[in-house]
Amino acid sequence: MDIKRVLVTGASGFVGRPLVDALLRAGYAVRAVTRRAVAFPPAVDAQIIPDLKDPIDWAPFLQGVNVVIHVAGLAHGHAANERYSEFDQINWFGTQQLAQAAKAAGVGRLVYISSVRAQVGASAEHPVRETDEPQPTNYYGRSKLAAETAVAASGVPFTIFRPVVIYGPNAKGNMGSLLRLARSSLPLPAASFTNRRSVLGIDNLISAIIFALKNPATIGETYLIADPVPVTVGEILSILRVARGRSLTTLRLPLGLVRMLLVLAGRGDLWSRIAGDLVVDTGKLEALGWRPVKDTAQGLAAMLNDEGARAPMMRQVL
Repeated sequence: MDIKRVLVTGASGFVGRPLVDALLRAGYAVRAVTRRAVAFPPAVDAQIIPDLKDPIDWAPFLQGVNVVIHVAGLAHGHAANERYSEFDQINWFGTQQLAQAAKAAGVGRLVYISSVRAQVGASAEHPVRETDEPQPTNYYGRSKLAAETAVAASGVPFTIFRPVVIYGPNAKGNMGSLLRLARSSLPLPAASFTNRRSVLGIDNLISAIIFALKNPATIGETYLIADPVPVTVGEILSILRVARGRSLTTLRLPLGLVRMLLVLAGRGDLWSRIAGDLVVDTGKLEALGWRPVKDTAQGLAAMLNDEGARAPMMRQVL
């Protein structure tokens, strides 16, 4: 059987880098496209592309490519003050251009890494399922939903993933604040938070992507993706401290006081991301046979091991 060539956008990033390595291990030929020169393993065909805000002639990059995995995009955790038009330019129009080019090039599959925020806000009163009507609540989410629509309209065979917040080595963002707290020796108000949040280990996301590539039943479908069991903020902090050989001393403070303290510290945005429930149902993908390769405790511990002496952080992509 011929080896499939996979083009990965955003290949030097938080998701892209380990994805490239996993694809190589799985036997795929990989073309990695980035905006700047990056060192990859010798087997990787590395290419430099312009910024996604600019028109790109994708034809040379797509030559001989069987599958595109589109990871690159403007993440709202890194661009909270960006204008709506910039989310449109990169997440929507940039994705639309790539999808249309992939269709013209005869690419067999486009896997688009969207976000749960294309479907829902920062919290939800019930478990979120793919059958729920999408109701994004910010510019980022609306741009990702528009990109999904553009992918489907392009005519290229596609699979869309809507991941929840992703954690793993070298990530950044608002959830990093929780991990910095976990590294401290201070008592924390973890007991105040009993709400549950779905999170996603990078290894589980990558396993779902490779599972989809090997399963034709995923073509034309959209999937929510998360770790097996949602967790509370206190559980995350406890897992991280135990993994570092420390215990967690918790405080139970009124939530109103916790919110006020975060606002005074200039982190009111963090409150909106951790205060409510956000649980997703991954039953649709699991019904095809996919299973997470690690639970959250294993994933967080592996993250710390991979980071070694470096300070671990989590990336907020939602």
